[in-house]
Amino acid sequence: MATALAAIALGLAALLSAADASAQSPRSARSWAPPGWSPGGVQPGEVTSDPVVVAARAIPSGAVLSPSDLTMAATAWGPGLPSIDQVVGQEARVALYAGRPVRLEDIGPPTLVERNSLVLLRYRRGTLLITAEGRALDRGSEGDRIRAANLASRQTVTGRVAADGVIEVAP
Repeated sequence: MATALAAIALGLAALLSAADASAQSPRSARSWAPPGWSPGGVQPGEVTSDPVVVAARAIPSGAVLSPSDLTMAATAWGPGLPSIDQVVGQEARVALYAGRPVRLEDIGPPTLVERNSLVLLRYRRGTLLITAEGRALDRGSEGDRIRAANLASRQTVTGRVAADGVIEVAP
């Protein structure tokens, strides 16, 4: 029994010593790549692309982008959008970090209706117009189909978000 405990203690000491050595190594324990390797053969700091739109500062998710939030730069971070005009007025769908390219999937149209907000539901058929107050069950931008609860009837309806934030309910 004593020899088994001694063997376990020696094994544990060897593991701890190996972990300590890797912590002092210039390559971290998370880095499994050989020294000098990088994705796509691009070395850190190497510029490989034409100028693309990059974030000028850290931008939180949900912020509407303005020209002061963006700049053009050549970068090694990969593909990005070629024009600031494509990005201004869009909403950041994810956090954007300074110096990183803004990709098409990182942005989208600004949200007009937030989830759980009070909204106006509008049903229109010919000359008939019915409006009701509702609560948005999803968030949405102009043109998105979202669900909403009619507060008077407690029915769930689906409609398209209009430019003014009203939900146009279809039959």
